[in-house]
Amino acid sequence: MNSNYALHEMLEVHEIAAFKTVCMTKSKTMQALVTDPELIQILQQDVQLSQQQLQELGGVLSNVQSTL
Repeated sequence: MNSNYALHEMLEVHEIAAFKTVCMTKSKTMQALVTDPELIQILQQDVQLSQQQLQELGGVLSNVQSTL
C-alpha cells in the first residue's frame, strides 16, 4: 500500500476511524437493548465488519505514522 499520503488524507482516515468506532460502540450497546433475534444478528454482523474495517484503517494509519 502506498504510504505517501498528504496530511489531509491522513486526517480523513483518522476521522473515518473515529466515526467507525462510534458506530461500533452503538451497535454493541444496542445488542443488549433489543429483543428481536434478527436485529441482534444484524448488529453482531455490523460489529464484526466494523472491527475488520478498523484494523485496516489502523494499518493505514500506522504505515503513515511510521514514515513521518
